[in-house]
Amino acid sequence: MATAAAKRYARAVFELAHDEGQVEAWGSRLAQMSEVLSDPELTRVLTNPTISTEQRMALVSDLFDGDEATNLAKLLIESDRVREVEAIATEFRRLTDEAADRLRATVTTAVELSSKDRDRVADELSRRLGKEVHLDVLVDPGILGGLKLQYGDRLVDASVATRLQQLRRRLAAS
Repeated sequence: MATAAAKRYARAVFELAHDEGQVEAWGSRLAQMSEVLSDPELTRVLTNPTISTEQRMALVSDLFDGDEATNLAKLLIESDRVREVEAIATEFRRLTDEAADRLRATVTTAVELSSKDRDRVADELSRRLGKEVHLDVLVDPGILGGLKLQYGDRLVDASVATRLQQLRRRLAAS
């Protein structure tokens, strides 16, 4: 879950990107920033108060070739928010999807879904919600069977593991 600060940064970047017609470009920049700045060793350097702010800023200037991402990275260093870059990128992606009337969903199954089954789940969810759906598929053998579907703040848990757990509780309560 994104912090309030991460949401503010993402909203500000989204509004700037939207006004400039650069939403996709900023999405790519933020994804790159998230990937680079999420490296634990680099994060330690960029958040280390014993290293001067100027040295940390010079490092990100070298990493991002002086584009707009550099300015954002420097701002994150100044405000001690480098660790929130991943949450900012995630929130930006959510805002982008919301503006495009898209929805990201994650389906978790015990076995890998065929492409036909993936398409069927995405199409059915898209039809029910009236939005374009981008589906991420995870495999978790621990759910035994069935599936878990998460989109937005909703979770539909139709897994065998959960059903067995519910049955155990009912039997124990009897």
